[in-house]
Amino acid sequence: MKIFKFGGASVKDAESIKNVASIIKSEGASDTLVVVSAMGKMTNAFEEVVDAYYNKEENLPDKLNFIEEYHNNIMEALFAKDDEIYKDVAILFGELGWFLARNTSQRFNYVYDQIICFGELLSTKIISAYLTKIGLENIWFDVRNYIKTDSNYRDAKVDWSLTEEIITNKVDATKINITQGFIAANDTENTTTLGREGSDYTAGIFAYCLNAESVTIWKDVPGVLNADPRVFENTTLLNQISYEEAIEMAFYGASVIHPKTLQPLERKEVPLLVRSFVNPKEPGTKISKGSNLEPLIPCFIVKKDQILVSISALDFSFMVENNISYIFQKLHDYQLKVNLIQNSAISFSVCIDNKFKKFDSFYNDLKNEFKLEVQKGIDLFTVRHFDDEAVESIEEKGTSLLTQVNKETIQIVLQAN
Repeated sequence: MKIFKFGGASVKDAESIKNVASIIKSEGASDTLVVVSAMGKMTNAFEEVVDAYYNKEENLPDKLNFIEEYHNNIMEALFAKDDEIYKDVAILFGELGWFLARNTSQRFNYVYDQIICFGELLSTKIISAYLTKIGLENIWFDVRNYIKTDSNYRDAKVDWSLTEEIITNKVDATKINITQGFIAANDTENTTTLGREGSDYTAGIFAYCLNAESVTIWKDVPGVLNADPRVFENTTLLNQISYEEAIEMAFYGASVIHPKTLQPLERKEVPLLVRSFVNPKEPGTKISKGSNLEPLIPCFIVKKDQILVSISALDFSFMVENNISYIFQKLHDYQLKVNLIQNSAISFSVCIDNKFKKFDSFYNDLKNEFKLEVQKGIDLFTVRHFDDEAVESIEEKGTSLLTQVNKETIQIVLQAN
């Protein structure tokens, strides 16, 4: 069985959905499981609904109307007015309205997961109906009945044994199956999510449980490139790379592959293909087992808007294990992701991502116990398989604040000019 995953950009409007249907028809008209994300920027739109609902904002109805009109416009371009899909979608909006009216929980992460899931449910209902309309019979199913997790809302951990048992027994591997990425459910049937951009991970879970032939992630780029084309000029397609190299790139922040996706694939040696939905005839990138696969050229990864913090003891004593473990616990408590670490005898420096906007609280918590020097708005460049020319091209972009080098990788913290 083959696993396909289509992200939001590939299903953002009616023409995009027709293109996805064309790809499925030519590449996977049987024995294929298709994982689909919310359409376009709908995850962001549903996050606005979550915030407005949780904070009791008056514009909540407007935000809901925007989402409903968005999906209605797509349906009107694909279906006749009397198609059953309108009733199916109305039922989903009714379920969302029921939750908003009846919920009494004050737990933000729980509320988030119960609302955000409707993006994927809506997109897959519409796509499944359109495939049926054009003659591609398929099975739509609710992934929450298949992937089971703990109750760590917004970043749930998969119960692998139960999930594998369910998927193995319930998925019809001879048909086209349409289901949702990113979402799952716990043992009380409440919706959970696998972390932002978790649809890739969903594809990996099904591939592992079904011993799939391959996983294909369809994206708006030709495959895995040696750099982000939005940041770097003259990028190069990597035709094939190993699991190990892909995991390294994901660890350092390459956005084309979700970090958790590769682990289940590597365990079962399921190849991962990254291909373009814009040019579906092109082969893209193959990620598989092997130690001598590409790349042998420098690969550039950049993380923007980072914070560099240098921490030292107020009495100039050594920064040793007890200081560092305490600081790491605080970093964890404030959900600050550490992307680089460097320490000397009396200082400890970290380059961190302030995704959850909790750095100021972290700073205020530590400022009376340590001396903190902070530089905000800096960039972290990572170069795998670096050479002198690659390093020079990065250093030309600004002032280097910190550099860390190992055999295969160099990381440079840069203050832009």
